[in-house]
Amino acid sequence: MKHLNFAIKLIILSSLNFFQTASIAGAHDPKANVVAHKIFNDFKYPSTEPPQPIGSYAKGCMGGGVALPLNGATWQVMNPGRNRNWGHPKTISFVQRLSLAAKEIGWAGLYIGDLSQPRGGPMPYGHKSHQIGLDVDIWLTPAKKLYLTKQELKEINQVSIRTKDMKKTNNNWTENHMKLLKRAALDDAVDRIFITAPAKIDMCNKAGKDRSWLQKIRPMRGHHKHIHVRLKCPKDSQHCTPQKPTVSQISQSEDGCDHTLEWWVTKALEPYKKPEKPVKKTKPKKNALTYRIDDLPSECKSIIHKP
Repeated sequence: MKHLNFAIKLIILSSLNFFQTASIAGAHDPKANVVAHKIFNDFKYPSTEPPQPIGSYAKGCMGGGVALPLNGATWQVMNPGRNRNWGHPKTISFVQRLSLAAKEIGWAGLYIGDLSQPRGGPMPYGHKSHQIGLDVDIWLTPAKKLYLTKQELKEINQVSIRTKDMKKTNNNWTENHMKLLKRAALDDAVDRIFITAPAKIDMCNKAGKDRSWLQKIRPMRGHHKHIHVRLKCPKDSQHCTPQKPTVSQISQSEDGCDHTLEWWVTKALEPYKKPEKPVKKTKPKKNALTYRIDDLPSECKSIIHKP
């Protein structure tokens, strides 16, 4: 009986390997000229190789991705059906560390948005970056309960911490949010953190003398319901392209709390003015929705054909 069970297991594993290999073999037909996001979105599992981010945050892929479990003692993946809970091991470790910090400030943990697809790469919707396994979105909704059911996941909405006129923070923004952002910014693995400008301005006003961590906090439109944490390229990664300019090169002060912040809540909010002279039409630049495999780093071709 034991021999029979073992034989059955071998047949099942062989069948699974056959279908996976067949799927990979047909992943990329150069003649079809399919957009890259359709290819990467179809993968359900990562490639079997050492973890490696390849290319840049908005133009690359990932080898040997690791899954963040959908539930943990201090975190909850909020959109499990997207299969975007994959990342470099350093990203997974960071999420777990920060979720423990969230527990310390009084939350149940963290509600986690998107990381990357199983093999990274461009996505068909939602993000231009998140392509190399070093980006993670974290909801600004304080977690009150974890291990949520499918129905409970549907019922929880993201809260905005910004007023409707986009100039200030609202009552959803708390001291605990600032504590969490500070813990994230002080983490050596973090390159920068994107959040709505009013939150950055508020933190600049309240930080006191200990302010150097604020430099990693970068204002970004659209980030009023979640923060986007971007990690540095791991030191042992050969094909990862660091983001340039660096945060210190962007900032006009040691903490990033300079006059440029006001632009986000003043001039940036002014209605669009049509230019007096017609703008010369130029060919649109390629992006995450239009990249083909040949537009990505050459190593990405092997990633989509590996088991």
